Amino acid sequence: MSKRDFYDILGVSKGASADELRKAYRKMAMKFHPDRNPGDKNAETNFKEAKEAYEILSDPKKREAYDRFGHDAVNQGVGGAGGAGDFSGFADAFGDIFGDIFGSGARSGPGAKKNGSFRGADLRYSMEISLEEAAAGITTDIKVPSWKSCIKCGGSGCKPGTKPQLCKTCSGQGQVRMQQGFFSIQQTCPSCRGAGKSITSPCTSCSGAGKTKENRTLEVSIPAGIDSGMRIRSAGNGEPGHNGGQSGDLYVEVGVKQHHVFEREEDNLHCETPISFSKSALGGSVDVPTLNGKASFDIPEGTQSGKTFRLRGKGVPNVRSGVQGDLYCHVVIETPVKLSEYQKKLLQEFDESIDKNKDRHNPHSKSWMEKVKEFFN
Repeated sequence: MSKRDFYDILGVSKGASADELRKAYRKMAMKFHPDRNPGDKNAETNFKEAKEAYEILSDPKKREAYDRFGHDAVNQGVGGAGGAGDFSGFADAFGDIFGDIFGSGARSGPGAKKNGSFRGADLRYSMEISLEEAAAGITTDIKVPSWKSCIKCGGSGCKPGTKPQLCKTCSGQGQVRMQQGFFSIQQTCPSCRGAGKSITSPCTSCSGAGKTKENRTLEVSIPAGIDSGMRIRSAGNGEPGHNGGQSGDLYVEVGVKQHHVFEREEDNLHCETPISFSKSALGGSVDVPTLNGKASFDIPEGTQSGKTFRLRGKGVPNVRSGVQGDLYCHVVIETPVKLSEYQKKLLQEFDESIDKNKDRHNPHSKSWMEKVKEFFN
């Protein structure tokens, strides 16, 4: 039976680029891979054809020979394809979807290197600070877990008087081959994690880890203007790496406590400012607290409840630019309580005097009454 044309198998033209060949092969392999079509002989045949076609056409020399001599170049060994176990070109074609076909076993894990070293895990430390501390910035000490070389075994992880042995799983190579159908895939040894050695008699002090855990104190600088949810990275202060790998990082996550006076909105602050009825009517100066002491502002005559006054530069500095936010004071007119009989009499007389000229003294009340009448009519 004559072989099909390699270009037809992959569904590309003879002038297809290397990238087009790779994409076509990925599509065919994903569709016909035996693991996705168990028991389907046709799918297996199509998969083998696609593999052979890609192995020839992805190699410039083999492709040139095929273009000149056709299948005779392959059959006679002129740049012929590798055997069924040959893995050349396969990983390049699949890249990041490699694990989609073979599962997680085809990878050696995040941060892994060929020598079996792994980057240490990142650590997270959560802390709460006050609004005043967040606005001003602080330097504080925190305690985080750390590791040091085991004193008893000198960091070897072995019981004193013993040595690590060659890993029986990989025979000291640090790598093992995993068979997937008719493919052979190399991966980091799961027993020794690429070290090539195993500890048969672990140290009783560190349980074979070669290091012991302890707490250490780190100085952390919190910048002015930091807000809840922000975090600070301390490079290299996470868990130590494995087999010479670099250490992870420490991330300090900051939470700002709720304040009893101010509410924060990004770099601005808001607060309620209660004033008396007489001050709202007559106007005057009002003192308000800020994060940096006391401030004051003037309110005009006839100020209504809910009026907002803006104090520039009395908020929180921006954590990046340092530009100061503003403070917004929301006026609340406080109704007096527990009045004496004399005070009540004065208010009644005052109210009667206002009623004589409502339109002048209570313009909002007049407008509201007109809207009510219009609604009912």
